[in-house]
Amino acid sequence: MYKAVHLSPMIPSYNIAGTATFFKDLLGFAQRTDTPGYAILSKDGLTIHLLNAGTHIGEMEFYLEVDNVDAVWNAIKDKLAGIKVRAPFDREYGMREIHIAIPHTNTLLFVGSVIRKQE
Repeated sequence: MYKAVHLSPMIPSYNIAGTATFFKDLLGFAQRTDTPGYAILSKDGLTIHLLNAGTHIGEMEFYLEVDNVDAVWNAIKDKLAGIKVRAPFDREYGMREIHIAIPHTNTLLFVGSVIRKQE
């Protein structure tokens, strides 16, 4: 068998620079690779790959699990002008989530953390 190290989403974008800026400015990712038609961003050992998309790309979504979704929300809520977003809310499956439509893509980003029970 093998050990999976990590899973990296590959997000088709109409504007790679604009999408990269979203991840850098809003979520603190760093740009690792920046070539025409392709970019790789990373944070805390995780990577996101951005590639050129045609005008008829399908929708995709992915999940970024964090240790404290409310801390993420407090850090980003004032930077979301013009971005479709759903503020933190609790899900029936035990996660607290933010939903963000990633600019220049047909991609929905779920940011969530496990709801901790009060002891």
